[in-house]
Amino acid sequence: MTDVASRLRTGAAHALGRPLGDDEAALLHKYLELLIKWQKTQRLIGSSDPQWIVDNVIVDSLLFARALPQGISTLCDVGSGAGIPGIPLKSVMPALDVTLVEARERRASFLATAIRELPLPRCRLINRRLEDVLDDMAGRFDAIVMRCAGDPVGLVAPVASLLAPGGVIVASGPPTAWPLSVGRWLEVDSPRGSRRFWIYRAT
Repeated sequence: MTDVASRLRTGAAHALGRPLGDDEAALLHKYLELLIKWQKTQRLIGSSDPQWIVDNVIVDSLLFARALPQGISTLCDVGSGAGIPGIPLKSVMPALDVTLVEARERRASFLATAIRELPLPRCRLINRRLEDVLDDMAGRFDAIVMRCAGDPVGLVAPVASLLAPGGVIVASGPPTAWPLSVGRWLEVDSPRGSRRFWIYRAT
């Protein structure tokens, strides 16, 4: 796994704009190992190839850090799945309080294991549907992150109530931008070309 460890450090440094610390590298490598182990019996992600996971899961998740404002203290990963992007972000932002929301039992079981085994203090799992916890978590978060396959504008209504005043939603965007009625696009450089994010800031 030497080449994979080197690829992880290089890709993470590019994504973050700084070298990866030893403790951060150790957490991310352990997360990689957990994903590979669970992928053998549970289809959590698209591949079990370590280099694919480094590029498409870990480094891709770390790119979200480039779209997040400085000074945030609370973050919610909605529809976290296998911890993307919440676990990699928590691994490099240890002071951040992170909440992972995931309704599917199999993925929630993996997230609970990852939180315990890495370990990730100040990181909690909510194994419920988002609509069932909106009232309980209203106004709590400085930032919400999520992956999005469609139009991100449709995400505002269901999740904006979770934001504290001035909080932001950052969602992964499509390869091609289009005019937006709400929010804005942000394009960042990545090891595999430019990456687009949609950003919405609460008033």
